[in-house]
Amino acid sequence: MITAIVDYNSGNLRSAEKSFQRMATELDAGGIVVTPDPDVVRRADRIVLPGVGAFADCRRELGAIDGLFGAIEEQVKAGKPFLGICVGMQMMATVGREHGDHVGFGWIPGEVVKLNPNDPALKIPHMGWNELTSRPKHPVFDGVNAGDHVYFVHSYHLKPENPDDLLAEVDYGGPITAAVGRDNIIGTQFHPEKSQATGLRLIGNFLRWRP
Repeated sequence: MITAIVDYNSGNLRSAEKSFQRMATELDAGGIVVTPDPDVVRRADRIVLPGVGAFADCRRELGAIDGLFGAIEEQVKAGKPFLGICVGMQMMATVGREHGDHVGFGWIPGEVVKLNPNDPALKIPHMGWNELTSRPKHPVFDGVNAGDHVYFVHSYHLKPENPDDLLAEVDYGGPITAAVGRDNIIGTQFHPEKSQATGLRLIGNFLRWRP
């Protein structure tokens, strides 16, 4: 079993690779490969799409690698488990509104909009640890509870149209999206690879998840 972490010039993937490899080894859950190759993505059993920076930049870089966007879309539609992280999660939306309007995959109907905390003392980007405000009811969050802390670095978040697609929130001058998902797809606005024990638990659950 192979899990492909998609490399499309979206940032340093070393910490993600190390965390996924650690859990894959502990759970005997197959190999981890970091790749920009659409054919490798097609052959993989699971797909992880990270992303750091602006939605527009990540979307452009993903589209710049011939066949990669289509390969991801094709395999997700075929039912393979997919995990989007940070901007990778945002690209699951219909549209991102950072630096103009940019089309996403459209798997989670909704828009990616700028954070607007109701407390002017709260800084943007939202950076650092924050606690989940409810227990997410999803197999990938098995053993993750309300009050558990996860690590964020972002200025935008995904607002899903369907409340059923919203899996987890945190409070930062009002509720902000921490995770979304349905069927064989899930996304986290936070970085599980930087979220210590809670993040490793989530990664392990994803590697064993059979939607």
